[in-house]
Parts: sequence; structure tokens; C-alpha cells
Amino acid sequence: MKLLLLSDPSQISAAGWSSFINAHPDGTVFQSPDMYELFDRTEKMCPVVIGVVNEDAGTLAGVLLGVIIREMNGIGGYFSSRTVVYGGPLVAGDAENPEAVTDLLLQRLIDEVKNRSIFIQFRNFRDMEAEKEVFKKYRFHYRERLNYIVDTSSEARVKERMGPEKLRQLRKGLRNGATITRPASEVEMREFFNILDNLYKFKVKKPLPEWSFFREFYRLSKEERLGVVRLVKKDGKVIGGILCPVSPGRTIYEWYVGGLDHEYKNAYPSVLATWAVIDHALNNGITAFDFMGVGIPGRSYGVRTFKSRFGGEMVNYGRYARINNRTFYFVSEMGYNVLMALKKLLRRY
Repeated sequence: MKLLLLSDPSQISAAGWSSFINAHPDGTVFQSPDMYELFDRTEKMCPVVIGVVNEDAGTLAGVLLGVIIREMNGIGGYFSSRTVVYGGPLVAGDAENPEAVTDLLLQRLIDEVKNRSIFIQFRNFRDMEAEKEVFKKYRFHYRERLNYIVDTSSEARVKERMGPEKLRQLRKGLRNGATITRPASEVEMREFFNILDNLYKFKVKKPLPEWSFFREFYRLSKEERLGVVRLVKKDGKVIGGILCPVSPGRTIYEWYVGGLDHEYKNAYPSVLATWAVIDHALNNGITAFDFMGVGIPGRSYGVRTFKSRFGGEMVNYGRYARINNRTFYFVSEMGYNVLMALKKLLRRY
């Protein structure tokens, strides 16, 4: 089998790429042309796609889509830069030498991003044991990460496994006047973004994508591409919401969720938002709901208990990470910690 490596998206057929993802047993929306388009439309994000073609058959033997993310512009952008790959790489099941395909994909990814981002992180959606040696060859290190996946093949099964507290909160929230809706406009989507922005700045303390990410996801979801957005409203006001990419017929993923839970305690906006997409899965032939991570084993994680009450199965697929520039990596880590400490100090005054 003669393999041809492609890293220019114009060289990769969008139709062939989509067909490859849809046919692959581990294919997800995160490795799709639609996700490439979202990243390409978002400020401070730059997608990178690599394909390996079987020249003998004229078909794709492997695909890898990643995104370079920066939190700032200018020189500070490099110190906040990282490359993230969700659920990749994907290698064709009939590839004669899958290890060789994986090797080519990783090698080219490193060449493409090593001078543009401080580190690379693979967020695994499955057991990656078979690829372990190739990752080790390119100095990737494995780190454990927990996750919950809810079986949404049956409503009876979902409700049987959900904690009674969450079912009670769901009923109470709806009874107290909260409603679940789709965004009616970009204005409502912006209200949801503002809730998340505040939550991430003062509670989660992690970077949140620019508004353009949420705006473009909303636009693509209106075209029934990429996934769904659901909002929780009370008295005409957006009090919570959730944004979820969807792999049709397979999995719906909780990417961003948040609510004014303290201000609207009896409406339970985060509970209703989470239930909204589980309900969407149940009604649209989607067999799993993926919480997209609940932290590191043995280390406390604020929302792990909340997520555990929806009856998911805990898995530990972990992550692979590679530092491209160790000096800049440690400088950026120290700078980030100092920045967080300063923000915490300023909030006291």
C-alpha cells in the first residue's frame, strides 16, 4: 500500500472526508469538515487537518483534525498557545499497516504545529492502548482523565439510573416556570455566552472561547450541522443553557454548559439544560451522552458529583500530551498561575 500525506485542506475531498468519518466506527463530529469550518470561523483558533491517502485504492486511510488555540493576540498569543485534538487520529479499519498511518499523522501534526503552539494535547474518546507505542515514539505522555457516558438508548434506562434528586429537581424546575427552548436569535445566544463568560472567569477559572465560537456554532446548528444548543428561560430571561456537538446516531457531547443556579435556585437551570440534551438524544436515535470529562482520578473536581447523578458509566480514556517547547511551557505555566493569583487578589478589593 502506497501512502500519500496531505496537509492542505483543499487537497482533501470534503465529501470523501465526511464519508470516512461517518463510516468509521470511532468517527465523531470533532474530526469532521463541519468542525474544521467552525474552528476556521472562530477568532484565535486555527484548524489543522492532515489526511493519509491510500494511492492504490484512491481512498482515505487516515484523518486527523486539530485546532491551535490562543488566548491573546501578538507575542502573548504564543505563550497561551496549545494544539488540541478531540477524538483523533482516525485510521481506516482496512489499512494494511495502521501503525504506519498513525505514525505519518502524528509526525506531520508535530511538524505543522511545533513552532506555533507550546504543547499538543489529544483528548481521547476511546481506549487508545493500540496506539500507545506510536505516541511514545513522538514523546507524548499519557495522563489519566475520568469521564461519564450516559446510555441514552432507552428513556426508561436513563430514568432508572438517574438519581432521584435530579428527577425531583427536573420536575420542580419545570413546575416553577422554567422552560427549555432553542435560541430564538443571536441576542439570546449572547445572553447564554455572557452567563458562561462570568462562570469561567470567576468559578471555573479556565479559558473560554471567544464569542465568535458560540455565534458560529449557533449559525451552523440552525443549518442542522454540528449539533444543538438549548436554553433554559424563566420569565422571558435566559438563565442557563448548553452547547453540544452531535455525531448523528451515535453520541451527543456536553461541550459548554452553565446556568444561574445560585440566582434561580428553584429553577435548577443546569439540571434542566443537561436533561434537555439527554431528551434530544432519546428522541433522535442518539445512543450516548458524553460529559466530556470529570477530572483526574484522586483529585477533587467541582462538578463530578453533579454529573454522576445522571446515571453515566465512568470511563478513563485519558489524554496524550506533548510539550513542544519546554522553556516556554514552564514560563507560560508560571505566568498563568501568577495571573490567576492576581485576579483572585483583585476580587477581594
